[in-house]
Amino acid sequence: MWVLGINGPPFGSHDAAACLVDSAGRVVAFSEEERFSRDRHAVRQPPRLAVDFCLRRAGITLSDVDVIATGWDMSRLVPAMFATERDLLEFALGRQLPGRLPEIVHVPHHAAHAASAFHSSLYDQAAVLVVDGNGEDESATIWEFREGAQPRLVRSFPRHQSLGWAYDAASRWLGLSFLDAGKTMGLAAFGRAAGMRTTPLIEFGGDDYRLLLEKAAPRVRDYRSHDIVEQYHDVLDGWRAIYDQVAGTGRPRREVFRLHEDEEAVLVAYTAQTMVEEGVGWLARQARETTGLEALCLAGGVALNCSANALVPQPVYVPPVPHDAGVALGAAWWVRPPRERARLLSPYLGADLAEAAPASAEDWAGLRRTAFSADRVAELLLAGQVGAVAEGRAEIGPRALGHRSILALPRPAEVHLRVNRIKNREPWRPFGPVAGIECAGRLWTDLCELNRYMLGAAAVTAAGRETVPAAVHVDGTTRPQLLRGGEAPVVEAVLDELEKVGAPRVLINTSFNGRGEPIVNGPAEALRAFRGMDLDFLVLGDELISRC
Repeated sequence: MWVLGINGPPFGSHDAAACLVDSAGRVVAFSEEERFSRDRHAVRQPPRLAVDFCLRRAGITLSDVDVIATGWDMSRLVPAMFATERDLLEFALGRQLPGRLPEIVHVPHHAAHAASAFHSSLYDQAAVLVVDGNGEDESATIWEFREGAQPRLVRSFPRHQSLGWAYDAASRWLGLSFLDAGKTMGLAAFGRAAGMRTTPLIEFGGDDYRLLLEKAAPRVRDYRSHDIVEQYHDVLDGWRAIYDQVAGTGRPRREVFRLHEDEEAVLVAYTAQTMVEEGVGWLARQARETTGLEALCLAGGVALNCSANALVPQPVYVPPVPHDAGVALGAAWWVRPPRERARLLSPYLGADLAEAAPASAEDWAGLRRTAFSADRVAELLLAGQVGAVAEGRAEIGPRALGHRSILALPRPAEVHLRVNRIKNREPWRPFGPVAGIECAGRLWTDLCELNRYMLGAAAVTAAGRETVPAAVHVDGTTRPQLLRGGEAPVVEAVLDELEKVGAPRVLINTSFNGRGEPIVNGPAEALRAFRGMDLDFLVLGDELISRC
């Protein structure tokens, strides 16, 4: 049996993705469309190329697929848009389906998010909290999952209570995109570091919470399920007026590259961040209390908020794809859950270098190719060089986890500025480190599984501030990836070589992509990105690449 999970149009408007699982629920292939289309977030794109990759990886065709599971209940959201299921599916896949039509299962959006989190964890029972912009009718849900039992929806919170939409509005107020929540989170840290006082935007009473928006614009409640777009824009307008009041002005005084110098902009970001942290913390407590379960999984776009995740008491697990791309995985698993879960989900499920776009002779022109040597790469890094690595199968999710990464020594502190210049990023945005598991508790607080996929903001210790100053954000936190062994062979080999010469076993790790581009996928993108940035070297598979 083959189950193909998808996220994409007509209602999955961003982060299109495809995931293929077999009869045992094993993930054979999973990729986001952006990695192949090269359009970041694949906005309003069907997962056509991602589906092609999944089928190639398994050696099958679409006619072999038994079930196609969508990460949205499209029948509820667009009931009159398509005459037949075939029309809907052809639109969602971006292709015609002339033959047999696979069975179609429309999985509710939050159910797909929840399944992606629980089934990729090692918990045999857990509370699952989903928080995002919106599902079909909800913005947050609490679930109870027990191995072998049907998942139970415990609690649902309506769309007008959306923490994700409120955060989107703050990002837009700052002059950013609704897909730039990570930048807003990074900017908010300047408010925390400065000890700014914020206006409360959320209040709690009994078993519910209320956002300030509901008082300021009560009509945001009055929408039907399929009126999401209209409600979203009404909510954004309401929040914009609130953020205008918070800042005392209608827009930032500085352009995006200097937002950290704008006190009002920092205040808006920190105010929105505080609301999300308080809201997620309250919802996490509700999830544990209402289910009676201590183990907690988080999913939904808001679960990418590392600062909020870190404030939730352990044990907490967040999958590597908590955002909308992850519902492709969750929808497939809703239909065919994994039979065995001996280990946590590997994030390295995307295209192998050999499966992605090959490099041309023009791509290779003017470059020197030698065999990869971990000790040589360690020498280059110790000499202050900044390089990149592309090896094996690509990571899933928005974090580079050692297979498509830019690497640098995390000291001195000025390295942070150089790497941001190389990537043409805003100078106020932070970096996280990659290190061995032994660094947890010594260089930063141990956030357990949140450190596996760079999904928790850990407080840096005094030793950490001396060892990794370029990876310490203004509020004294960092977002580490801790390697247990065998996950990222090139990076691990280089860390071992650093240790041999007495250097700390830790590096800066950031995604290998240029400004506004998706993370590189194959050799062609890796070489073009290397040429387009001021990188000193590139490890591409088993070769070390440098300029002649």
